[in-house]
Amino acid sequence: MNNVMKKAGWWIFGILCVLTGFYPVVYFFANRHFGILSSKSQELLADQVWNAGFYGHIVFGGVALLIGWVQFSAYLRRTRMGLHRAIGKVYVLTALISGVCGVYIAQSATGGLSNVIGFSLSGLVWLTTTFLAYTAIRNGQIKAHQNLMIYSYAVCFSAVTLRIWLPTLTVATGDFMVAYRIVGWLSWVPNLIVAYFIINSRKKKPAARVAV
Repeated sequence: MNNVMKKAGWWIFGILCVLTGFYPVVYFFANRHFGILSSKSQELLADQVWNAGFYGHIVFGGVALLIGWVQFSAYLRRTRMGLHRAIGKVYVLTALISGVCGVYIAQSATGGLSNVIGFSLSGLVWLTTTFLAYTAIRNGQIKAHQNLMIYSYAVCFSAVTLRIWLPTLTVATGDFMVAYRIVGWLSWVPNLIVAYFIINSRKKKPAARVAV
């Protein structure tokens, strides 16, 4: 029964990541009043640098979300280490690009100062954990790499949790702006807490240093 639950949870997790990973495609077909863009001023929407940051964030972030979840497959790591490493390099690159773009566009975040701080910190945590995870594996520190990647993807997964919490809180509060200010923090801070407990629940197995 536990194995069935774990497998079901794994595939639900994967489906959410894939669906949300493809979600940015919608922005290339919808008008400029779609989604979060509807809350932006015409002046900001006409800013080419902001647009580059926005689309850089959602496209590269979408790719990171789309491919990152498979990296937690023990089967993939055991049987296709070369593929695991290749996907990992793409994840790191896309996460860093999306993170930088995310921090930039966070300075104009809908919801005011609270969300400027919340989304900026989210981007900085994502950048930091991803970079440290990459540095750790380059130094052969497997356990540290695994733990840091769990934290990194926990922040990346905020793209999913935001889309779960936002409509829920909008209905609960009856106010999109109130809901969005809450989501600026709720979308990623609880994810890190869950990541912490996942890391601490893992068996304490010594990881040998290996050349990468």
